[in-house]
Amino acid sequence: MADIKRRTLTLISGKQIKLYGNSMAIGSSLEVGEGAAPNILSFMEQSEDEKPDGTMSDFTAEIKPKKAKSVSKPVATVLNPHRLTVMEILEMADFNIQLWMQLKDNIRRYGLDNPKIFNREM
Repeated sequence: MADIKRRTLTLISGKQIKLYGNSMAIGSSLEVGEGAAPNILSFMEQSEDEKPDGTMSDFTAEIKPKKAKSVSKPVATVLNPHRLTVMEILEMADFNIQLWMQLKDNIRRYGLDNPKIFNREM
């Protein structure tokens, strides 16, 4: 099965495709490309001291004696800027699965060299 590691898509055949990002995407036209930015649902890791806690004003933080820096453990966070619900995320996943299945069916029906594999009006 294909896999993406270190921004490289590796296929069973051994062919490797270098990616600029870390994902592939399919559009409603069934054209395939790289997913540009993980801005709908993504993973973010930051250290504890980068995480704003809102308990101390900037002024108070400046005059408070500094403690010796301790090594902080990274904290993982899920970014969901559109506040999507579980059902909405599952709906998006189903939509993308449907597009990939349509592309597979169209390739089987028309062959890889036929423009009919795409959802385009001709």
